[in-house]
Amino acid sequence: MTISRDNPETANGKPYGAILFDLDGTLVNDEGQVHPRNLEAVRAASEGGTVVMVATGRSLVATLDVLNVLDLPTPAVVFNGAAIYSRSKDRLIEERLLSKRLLVQAHDLLARTGDLSVIMCARNKYARAPRCEEEERALSGLKRIETVPEEDLAGIENVLRVTFLSRRFPDSHGLNDELEREVQGPSYRTHFPLALLPRYKGSPYSVADLHAPCLGKAEALRYIQETHGMPAERIVAVGDAYNDVPMIEAAGLGVAMGNAVGGLQRRADRVIGDNQGTAIAELVEELFL
Repeated sequence: MTISRDNPETANGKPYGAILFDLDGTLVNDEGQVHPRNLEAVRAASEGGTVVMVATGRSLVATLDVLNVLDLPTPAVVFNGAAIYSRSKDRLIEERLLSKRLLVQAHDLLARTGDLSVIMCARNKYARAPRCEEEERALSGLKRIETVPEEDLAGIENVLRVTFLSRRFPDSHGLNDELEREVQGPSYRTHFPLALLPRYKGSPYSVADLHAPCLGKAEALRYIQETHGMPAERIVAVGDAYNDVPMIEAAGLGVAMGNAVGGLQRRADRVIGDNQGTAIAELVEELFL
């Protein structure tokens, strides 16, 4: 899969025709809400003909509430690019499932380390029962999670993501390095400290997500190119974290939030205000309205 970077064409005198939004830390504030002015601007852009898409690392079930608030006609990229969900059809219109080979290696690693994991399918999530208060807290923010006997986890099919949670490393890079050594084969991985999410502030856990091979959130650009014939140069992407890098670097205009990690800000073409205010509305009004 590739993303074309042809010369941009203007529409109605405007160089951009689409905008992609991450959710947490970007379109959604630390209280889990979309600022009313940002919501108004995003809806106005969509109604005016701009292609507006969500591209999130969240699972589908964790994304649905925000998608209902946004009420956009376009599909959303979920699971960090491993799936695309159509709200109008209420189903995944694309999904990339983890291979049996990767799953066997993942479960073997978990058996050796004893780390906590979450096995994610399209609409369900499975984990063993937490063994301590910190594990219970780590699972507390996950929607639609079912605890099952640990030996049953390896038999779950149609898996979109395996999430590893570990406190054995000082940062998530160590966990990701172990995953690269122990789980070999084509895949797409992301990692981050759990404490990066406001609801888990102070958590000692590192998180690493294992997906089937994909372009990450840049799948949104590929989808827009295929369905709208729009080159990457006419697409704006906005995010705040390392899993936003693929779409930020591929877009014609990559925008980092003011609260974004330094590595993303350095890769972006532009840095705006933080996710607590109306920076999104101001950007959308400037570029699209």
